Amino acid sequence: MIILDRAPSLGPLLALGALRSPLKKPDADAPFPRTGLLLRLRPDLERLAAYERVCGFGPGDDGLPITYPHVLGFPLAMRLMSAREFPLPLLGLVHTSIEIARYAELPGDGTYDVSVHVEKLSPHRRGTEATVVTGMRAGEDVVWESRSTYLARHRTRHFGETGRTEPGTLLPLVEEWRIAGDVGRRYGAASGDRNPIHLHPLTARLFGFPRAIAHGMWTVARCLAAHGVPTAADVRAEFRAPVLLPGTVGYAAENGRFQLRSGDRVQVEGSVRPRVAR
Repeated sequence: MIILDRAPSLGPLLALGALRSPLKKPDADAPFPRTGLLLRLRPDLERLAAYERVCGFGPGDDGLPITYPHVLGFPLAMRLMSAREFPLPLLGLVHTSIEIARYAELPGDGTYDVSVHVEKLSPHRRGTEATVVTGMRAGEDVVWESRSTYLARHRTRHFGETGRTEPGTLLPLVEEWRIAGDVGRRYGAASGDRNPIHLHPLTARLFGFPRAIAHGMWTVARCLAAHGVPTAADVRAEFRAPVLLPGTVGYAAENGRFQLRSGDRVQVEGSVRPRVAR
């Protein structure tokens, strides 16, 4: 584990990742960096407030939103994924799923040790997926963990299963959301994730999308803000189809499950379960 004394700067990492992307040869059997990164930090309350606004969380709520530690760990993940040794191209990398376990309330003014490492590469019918694990400790206690998958799309001979579950039945519609065209830029400013597929139609088209698409983590954060999450909880979400910007989607929920969809097409599907205290 490499201990950092400051958060990596996202702008240079994105530029470096962009320069190295054409040289990458993604393959599920390729070697990848095994050494993780560790950083001690305190959340920036101004950025936290901007994040809460764009995602729909109530301003001034006690504790970090359940998705916010992902933002805190993102610069470390970017450093790993922009490295020469990481075999997938950073540009065009798509977040496909996340599992989160929150064990305790996370005070916004707390001090945390955040760690990130790449767990594995897996074949996918559309390319290769990387699994990235993020953990957060308060003192000696693990208070939050996540496991994310990121897809690099490329030609592949793999046609097997990807570990995804099939979409469930359509849940009852709760409300309709009109998503503005600048949500990708606003979320990028609050989170630091300025992947060009989220920012502008022209840059999104370079990677095969007709328009800019919403960040996967914005869609799940927006759903969880509407759904509500217990202090100790397990969350799982799969990003099944892109949410185009601007656009109109339906938010649906029932019995701890939620969906974001356009008509009958499920774009995001997930669940929230209370967690028994350890």
